[in-house]
Amino acid sequence: MNDPTTTSVPAFCKILAPAAAEAEVQGWQATARTLPVPQLLSHSWAGGKNVVAYEDVFATGRCTMLLGDVIATADRHPSALPRVTALIDAVCDSLLAAVADSGSTAPLSDCVPGLYLDRIRPGGRIDTWYLSGRLTVPAPRTDQRLPVHALTGHILVVNGVPMRLDLPAIVWEARETLCSARTWATALTQGDPTEPNIADPLCWLDFQYAGRNTLAGEIAILLWYLLGMGGWLVPTYQPEVYARTLPLHLPPVTTPHLEHVDHDERHRRLEVRYTWAVGAGRQAAIDRLLKRVRADLAPAAGLAPDRFLAQIRHFLTLRILGVIPPGRLTGHDLLLLLVKLAETQQPESVDETFTRTQPAPATGLDDRTDDDHTHAA
Repeated sequence: MNDPTTTSVPAFCKILAPAAAEAEVQGWQATARTLPVPQLLSHSWAGGKNVVAYEDVFATGRCTMLLGDVIATADRHPSALPRVTALIDAVCDSLLAAVADSGSTAPLSDCVPGLYLDRIRPGGRIDTWYLSGRLTVPAPRTDQRLPVHALTGHILVVNGVPMRLDLPAIVWEARETLCSARTWATALTQGDPTEPNIADPLCWLDFQYAGRNTLAGEIAILLWYLLGMGGWLVPTYQPEVYARTLPLHLPPVTTPHLEHVDHDERHRRLEVRYTWAVGAGRQAAIDRLLKRVRADLAPAAGLAPDRFLAQIRHFLTLRILGVIPPGRLTGHDLLLLLVKLAETQQPESVDETFTRTQPAPATGLDDRTDDDHTHAA
């Protein structure tokens, strides 16, 4: 389509490389029949650029906020908490509608490759970022840094729970499990269910990864975004993403905190205590998603409701390791990230540890300036 179909509709334009524009349009076409999406107005070429124009759902009044803004508002005002749970319910209902309309068991090779196969391939970004041998975390009481690869032979005690962190083995197992021939429950979905891509009332945005995707992957993406990306990593290390996409782009009211680290080199033991603090709105979103996964999303994805976290741990590995370059993280934040990764790899205890949070009370009115909102708290 080269000409606008409805010129009077306010437009949101994306300027993309030719291949990306084609994927974007094909992704929209794959999902538009079932999912609530903005109207695609045009796909045109101007000055050697590909321009994909959508209905601007905020300018038309169809939507008012993105999921990240809804959560941040509820973090501050308890009256907004029902809006959070209603939007998470709408997301889950939309995924179930996609399953009903286009669900099938398919190999991962039939799915959109960008979020999984491309990232886990040998020599890909996860290998480059994490297996080079250059990463370190702070060692307490010394001026030395502890190489991450040295943790393979350590006992890692996290909030009193002994576990192991063998990064090469974790990556290898993820690569073996997420091989192209492995089959999963799939459907035609938006593919990247994150806080900047979900508008309220529900409208899916951004179709870069839209098409046939695994339900297990959709659950992993949304869960990790609610737990770690939206309330911590993105506003801290990619504040421009929130400033560019979220109308309010409020900073997090609280973030995870590393409380204690103790390293015993003689006994090869690293002890870590942390609190995973989240705001009231974020807690409501996490709680609602977990409830819905156990009630109906897990069965639709071919997962056991009481063991789904263990079953999606390799998808979680790719989300935890494959988004923010570890070289950008502070030593303490990198250690927190690796601790959460270690928790996902303990099938017998992951349900009790990985999603455990410490909710903070709503903060009331926010008195920061708009300039403050572009930076992490």
